[in-house]
Amino acid sequence: MPEPQNPAAEGVKDAAAPAGNTDHLPGEGPQLSELTGLFVLRPESVTATKGKDITFVAKVDSSNLIKRPVMKWLKGKWLDLGSKAGKHLQFKESYDRNTKIYTYEMSIIKVVDGDAGGYRCEVTSKDKCDSCTFEVSVQAAQEDQQDNILEAFKRSGDADEDAGELDFSALLKKRQKKERKEEPEVDVWEILKNAKPCDYEKIAFQYGITDLRGMLKRLKKMKAESKKSDAFLKKLDPAYSVDKGQKIHLTVEVADPDVPVKWFKNGQEIKPSAKYVFESVGNKRTLTINKCNLSDDAAYECVVGEEKCFTEVFVKEPPITITKLLDDVHTVVGERVEFEVEVSEEGANVIWMKDGVELNRDTAGSKYRLKKDGKRHILIINEATKEDIGTYYVYTNGGESKAELEVEDKELEVLQNIADLTVKASEQAVFKCEVSDEKVTGKWFKDGVEVEASDRIKISHIGRIHKLTINDVKASDAGDYTFVPDGYALSLSAKLNFLEIKIEYVPRQDPPKIFLDTGSSGGKNNITVVAGNKLRLDVQITGEPAPTVCWMKGDQVLSEAEGRVRVESEKNVCSFVIEGAEKADEGQYSITVTNPVGEDKADLFVRVVDVPNPPENVKCTSVGEDSAIITWDPPAFDGGVAVKGYLMERKKIGSPRWTKLNFDVYESTTYEAKKMIEGVLYEMRVFAVNGIGISQPSASSKPFMPIAPTSEPTRLTVHDVTDSTCALKWLPPEKIGAGGIDGYIIEYCKEGSDQWVRANEEPVGNIHYRVKGLPVGEKMLFRVIAVNIAGHSPPAILSQAVTIREIMENPKIRLPRRLRTKFITQVGEKVNLVIPFQGKPRPVVTWYKDGVPMEDRTVGTRTSEVDTILFIRSAERVHSGKYTLSVQIENMSDSADIHIQVVEKPGPPIAVHVTDIWGFNAALEWKPPKDDGNCEIIGYTIQKADKKTKEWFTVYEHNRRPSCTVSDLVMGNEYSFRVFSENICGLSDEPGISKNTAVITKTGLLYNPSPYKEMDVSSCPKFTAPLVDRSVIAGYSAAISCAVRGNPKPKIIWMKNRMILGEDPKFLMQNNQGVLTLNIRKPSLFDGGRYSCRAINDLGEDEVECTLEVRVLQEKGEEAKK
Repeated sequence: MPEPQNPAAEGVKDAAAPAGNTDHLPGEGPQLSELTGLFVLRPESVTATKGKDITFVAKVDSSNLIKRPVMKWLKGKWLDLGSKAGKHLQFKESYDRNTKIYTYEMSIIKVVDGDAGGYRCEVTSKDKCDSCTFEVSVQAAQEDQQDNILEAFKRSGDADEDAGELDFSALLKKRQKKERKEEPEVDVWEILKNAKPCDYEKIAFQYGITDLRGMLKRLKKMKAESKKSDAFLKKLDPAYSVDKGQKIHLTVEVADPDVPVKWFKNGQEIKPSAKYVFESVGNKRTLTINKCNLSDDAAYECVVGEEKCFTEVFVKEPPITITKLLDDVHTVVGERVEFEVEVSEEGANVIWMKDGVELNRDTAGSKYRLKKDGKRHILIINEATKEDIGTYYVYTNGGESKAELEVEDKELEVLQNIADLTVKASEQAVFKCEVSDEKVTGKWFKDGVEVEASDRIKISHIGRIHKLTINDVKASDAGDYTFVPDGYALSLSAKLNFLEIKIEYVPRQDPPKIFLDTGSSGGKNNITVVAGNKLRLDVQITGEPAPTVCWMKGDQVLSEAEGRVRVESEKNVCSFVIEGAEKADEGQYSITVTNPVGEDKADLFVRVVDVPNPPENVKCTSVGEDSAIITWDPPAFDGGVAVKGYLMERKKIGSPRWTKLNFDVYESTTYEAKKMIEGVLYEMRVFAVNGIGISQPSASSKPFMPIAPTSEPTRLTVHDVTDSTCALKWLPPEKIGAGGIDGYIIEYCKEGSDQWVRANEEPVGNIHYRVKGLPVGEKMLFRVIAVNIAGHSPPAILSQAVTIREIMENPKIRLPRRLRTKFITQVGEKVNLVIPFQGKPRPVVTWYKDGVPMEDRTVGTRTSEVDTILFIRSAERVHSGKYTLSVQIENMSDSADIHIQVVEKPGPPIAVHVTDIWGFNAALEWKPPKDDGNCEIIGYTIQKADKKTKEWFTVYEHNRRPSCTVSDLVMGNEYSFRVFSENICGLSDEPGISKNTAVITKTGLLYNPSPYKEMDVSSCPKFTAPLVDRSVIAGYSAAISCAVRGNPKPKIIWMKNRMILGEDPKFLMQNNQGVLTLNIRKPSLFDGGRYSCRAINDLGEDEVECTLEVRVLQEKGEEAKK
């Protein structure tokens, strides 16, 4: 994209103002552009050409910033352009690691008139910020008048100058646009509502309305809505909004409380269910929709008779938030990388982006793979390269997260180098080397020429070991051999020396001689071998006749037998071999050769070195807001080689991924870990590094949390003062942080002194405390300090000194509102009355019942400094009465009365009898119960029962008078009556039963019914509903069913594969009114087959059958394969 045009070059003077000048956004006053001077390069105001692309560039210096800066591009006052990113607006961000400068670019593709206006870019980083403003003005494409009229012609298309058709639009005469006068806005719908129908077409033409049919429909609807409804007192609102998963109430008020109401959703009538609940209270009709989802987003209507009212319900989805953020990743080239994020809802859509470019299944290709697993979303990079370095973002509609990916070149480590060889004719020469990566391939060269494999020369690669084997060595094989790994700037070289043997025919005798060269300095034969590697020392020996060779370690002779430590002898060469060197192999070795002519001896020292042991005692000694100090002890064993330094890793608790903190070796045993998140638990581990390699990781440190001390407690006040104590109260600090509060420390000192005395040994968790043991009459200062794991907060200090002297306060009872009237409770219930009071010094509390000091042991009292409690474990009617509470301080007192009434259910009415019978009516009378339950009788309940059924039916409830008339009795029946008395506790347990009955006599009517002829309904069995083939899942109970009819009742037989199912507990057979069901408990694959049901009676039989298929879930099958 082209860079923005320079405004000064186009003659726009105000656009060329320096960055330090103040710019004005539309609707804003002047503001200062430079706040903290973070910008290195600011975007400038430009004049853009319509249809062209334009790019704005801003650069920010991050060398003095703690956190990565965040850039926002804004238009006008508040419009955030980041949410408008797409084809028209594009954003790009890059970072230069050498200069530590961030470069931000905003590109506007094909500028339009709407892009003109004031813009602002803001950069923030923790407590620092900076902003600058710039203007964009849009002009039409310039038209250059040329002398040659043919040059004004242009051809269509994007090909060369001779392609396409001629376009003469540039020669057309431009007409200046007339300035339209602003006319006042006119409400066309109000004009239409008040106009005659014959004028509709004229008004529509005047105001540019072309859809006449749509206009008439809307106008008809508006008139219908404005018309007063006869059926509705209150209609539905035009629209309702509800969050997904919540419930909503749609309420109307109808004029007729008895009129039926119907509800419709998108034209379909709604039936009552657990989802849709209909309510009718007076004139109100309510439709309640429970657990709203997206399918409930629809149009609803309420229909009463011929009238309707409409509304729309909009269901809002809650934003998807990120519950587990991305972690930064450090890796090497070729490794697999996974970015994992967890969101608040399963099945949610997320957007992955890298450096402002979206990654999806179309653009990612084979390099990136996107994976969903429930709430987890994973971005996978199969083989990381240097091109993958950058910032990766994940976005949801409710949040975002980002992480950095750093990729380093993979270093190849040489574990065993190739060694020089000296061989004789016809012998075998083997060059061997070992590298750290098993996948690395390579080539062998001799004197710069690649070695080709043949029958005599073999090239092998097994694991990390590369071998070049030359059989039947010739003089031409001597030279320099080199192994070069593919893809690495590394080469391993060695020399092959050809040893010619001259045979002397003159026999002679030479004393033995040992040729031992270990390459060590200082004249000492020292050999160093890495633990686990193979040591082979070839020693050339001369002497005639052939000497005898003896190897010893200390006083122990080494045999030539096969073993891990052994001696191999050949002509003139004796080899000392250690397979897989161990620490125990370290020590002094000697070789002695003898023959008749003489003897020779040589000593050598074998030193075994290894990687060091892991560091010990890794722990966190202190923490900060986003940092922690980690210390550890050096390893107990350094592997025989001095420790060069250490590598550190950390991870969040619960995360499986360790993050490297340093790539270069760190020499000290104290390290400050930074850029951590406050309130998150971390743990650390350390590796030791020496010249051999890297140790195993140390044991993880105890979890620690970066936190900072809290701010000082707030609103410290004095609550109470006595002759030797002072009670304090305060509120928690405003800033607590992730460390929370472990407690508070209270200190005091005399006014004018700076010797603070601690009042509590252990921190208190409450926000109040009474300091005791203070001197009477002294003026004391107090302060409170909050304590958490990060340390002590600044103190909160009282502004004025407190004089330690008790304050007199008159006694006062604070009687609760519910006890100011009569307190009523039932027999057997608990009574627990708490009555607060005040007064200083502590008042004397006395309880009275009915004016007499209370001595009843079933009524208990308990008194504290601020309240008294009256409690009865099981209330009885004898506990009813007036209770008086008295509080007294010296000659001052206060009292309060509490009336308690203990009630229970009343006794039954007495003397219930029938006083008169006439027609189908009977008159009853009774007397009130002897026991009214210690409260007023509020009514009676009367029931009747005839002698035939002896079932009781309620005739009257809440009858106030002790008499009633029972009507609508049935002629020819004899009735008994019973009456329950009722008070505020309910109906009496026992009724009062009438002593006599009421007989309703017949009037002499006689009915002679004709004899009844019973109908023959016998029939053979017939299945009215057959069995249906089913496919069920193994492990989930299933059922098959059918229906049969027949008289007499048929006998039912169930069969599987034509075999009768007996009393197998796996099968449960049910017959409910002819509906036959066979329940199969947790079927397996064995339970599949043909099931049949046979019905048999004396008139015949019938049979139906079906196929039952039992299948296994595909997911379970795949897990079984894995």
